[in-house]
Amino acid sequence: MISRSLPALLLPLALLLSACGGATSASTTGDTDGKGGVVLDVGDQKGGYEAILRAAGELDDLDYRIKWSTFTSGPPLLEAVNAQAVDLGGVGNTPPVFAAGADSRIVVVGAAHGSSAGEAVVVPEDSPLKSPAQLKGRSIAVAQGSSAHYQLIASLKKAGLGIEDVKPKYLQPADALAAYSRGKVDAWAIWDPYTSQVLRSTKSRVLTTGQGVVNGLSFQVASPAALKDPAKSRAIGDLLVRLQRAQSWVFEHPEAWAKVWAKETGLSYEVALDAVRLSAGTRVSVALDPAAIASEQAIADTFADLRLIPRRFSFKEYVDTRFNRGLPPSSTAPRSYGKASS
Repeated sequence: MISRSLPALLLPLALLLSACGGATSASTTGDTDGKGGVVLDVGDQKGGYEAILRAAGELDDLDYRIKWSTFTSGPPLLEAVNAQAVDLGGVGNTPPVFAAGADSRIVVVGAAHGSSAGEAVVVPEDSPLKSPAQLKGRSIAVAQGSSAHYQLIASLKKAGLGIEDVKPKYLQPADALAAYSRGKVDAWAIWDPYTSQVLRSTKSRVLTTGQGVVNGLSFQVASPAALKDPAKSRAIGDLLVRLQRAQSWVFEHPEAWAKVWAKETGLSYEVALDAVRLSAGTRVSVALDPAAIASEQAIADTFADLRLIPRRFSFKEYVDTRFNRGLPPSSTAPRSYGKASS
């Protein structure tokens, strides 16, 4: 059993449901003042788009206005896109698969490639488990339909195992932390900043990561109706360029961004800086090219095979490449800080 103070961890974890399922609520956080009559409704997550863009100074000279709504996670954000309540929002690599599988009206318009080192399966420091192959028959906490869920499936496959060879416990992060802390599960499949938080705050170690087994992609997803509006489409294109520059600013100013991120999310500065260096600061805007589409198709096919989405579909049908604008290929290596701080 791992000894730690649960309350100190649970509050920030509850605020950071960023990659997968969770509550389906949103809050309107206000407008970004700009010029002109165009208003872009942008869905965000805690410590996400707005915080990054503002910290990088990319919201200072807009010729359109942004109305921000904050969501607890990717799936409800995409539900809002489907309902045309939001024009644009950013999510991880798995929520678009589940939304498209449910025949939602969404269009993937942008992509970024980051390090998969923050997607990990962690175990207690004194666990007898030394390799993914030893997970056979073991219980593993994971959020169903999340990027961590796919990373677990892919890691097991690489080790010659299937999801049927382990005992998945489908739990959201706060419940998973409680189960993991009390020794109710043998391992926990998570993503950053949870990975950085658990490694710094508990006696845990990484059993395996997503490096080499998952695509490391995240996406910007738009409403078809917004794309059909010339003024909103232009604003979306402009915001994607600003986000590209903001991601570069984060890489160049990790300490400054970690301070902002910690304040936004309730993480400690040390955990935030670890997460920036491990994964969050590594993202590079990339093209929605055939390789990116193919890797997402593989995720879609995997979940269809497991009957976790209701139908098979072509991911390409949900992609619009109009904003590729000479971006590097999706295979472009993420930025790297070297070894994260300890």
